Amino acid sequence: MRVYLLLLLVSAATTYLMTPLARWCALRFGAITAVRDRDVHAIPTPRLGGLAMLVGLLVALTVASGLPFLSSVFTDPRPIWGLAGGATTVCLLGVADDIWDLDWVTKLIGQVLGAGFMAWQGVLLFQLPIFGDVVIGSERVWQGLTVLVVVVAMNAVNFVDGLDGLAAGMIGIGGTAFFLYSYWLTVLTVDGGRGNYANLATLVLAVLVGMCVGFLPHNVYPARIFMGDSGSMLLGLVIAAATIVLTGQLDASALPANEGTALLPRQQIPVFVPILLPVAVLLLPLLDMGLAVVRRVGAGKSPFHPDRMHLHHRLLSLGHSHRSAVGIMWVWTVVFAFGTASLVVLPTTQALWVLGLGMVAAALLTLGPLRGKDGGVQPIITGVTPAVPPGPDAQAPGTRDAEHRAATRTTLGPGRPTTTTTGPARPPAGHPTPEKRP
Repeated sequence: MRVYLLLLLVSAATTYLMTPLARWCALRFGAITAVRDRDVHAIPTPRLGGLAMLVGLLVALTVASGLPFLSSVFTDPRPIWGLAGGATTVCLLGVADDIWDLDWVTKLIGQVLGAGFMAWQGVLLFQLPIFGDVVIGSERVWQGLTVLVVVVAMNAVNFVDGLDGLAAGMIGIGGTAFFLYSYWLTVLTVDGGRGNYANLATLVLAVLVGMCVGFLPHNVYPARIFMGDSGSMLLGLVIAAATIVLTGQLDASALPANEGTALLPRQQIPVFVPILLPVAVLLLPLLDMGLAVVRRVGAGKSPFHPDRMHLHHRLLSLGHSHRSAVGIMWVWTVVFAFGTASLVVLPTTQALWVLGLGMVAAALLTLGPLRGKDGGVQPIITGVTPAVPPGPDAQAPGTRDAEHRAATRTTLGPGRPTTTTTGPARPPAGHPTPEKRP
């Protein structure tokens, strides 16, 4: 466990230290999210946070390769190269999208290429544990299913990334539950109890949690930087890779059972955990994405057409503040992820009681005391200078542009961004209005 915690800290520290550089790059190349009617942030905010998380991932994997404890994981380096290559591919794709606003077809092709490279290097489903049995199919079928799982995970995280700190917090919480389950499973199934608990899935999940922990201080409300598509797609790919390595290559028959007795139907529930836990971790992103696709297609629009009907938007419309809406989404993630993981350490009845009580508590928080009376979020803007009313000569020829420049000033320097505006914010000149954070 100490080795995994070390790598978590390495990933977190690297991500935290590299985020200001990623912010500088976003300002330098114009990767800035403007303020639009459907947005909840109050000032134009740089993105490209995914670049810092990618560096955190690569540095942590490099450090891990030199640790004797994990030498068995690097005996076959192809899956590591697959993860690093796939992560770099989708992150750079997200960087291009954050800067130039790519169309959805280009993004989908890039996502398939990143997922396909990872599958080609061995991060591949080749079996599926169901009802304690192992389902095995053809390699071509599993390659297609692997790419599909990765692409769905990337887009699910991208869809839910709509509030400051929301996606990073949800993936960090879910990744922690998944990490503890993976480590527990490794301890139980280790060969001969010799203490060699090295496992690729546990390594990837520890690094993933570190990436989220390191990025959150810069991303919680009010965020100084967004992760952008470069970050959301990266997080989706990494958690999908961990799911594939653990779930798709796990023999469910190796899970512990009562010796000398056949499993009763109630006792078979923990056998479903390798399938249930990844779904529980991504349940809210998947639900949000599914509802969005149905809603938009039903309205005759593209599934990628942005709107203000996501789950976090609905929480804001209930009267929650920005922080409480994010906190509630985090609470639901804790309930689903840790409630499902408890099936492997608690008797099934107790685990279901824990899950049920957690859902009741989360529902009360959603509908209860955290709701404000303002009917929505009220952005906090510091450093605002009241606009000066125009004088008698305000409408004189040649003064309108000068007046607008004086009334709309945006500073995105080393400190916290500040703005003064009397009209809608616009992206920097020369850059199209980005359609981010749908």
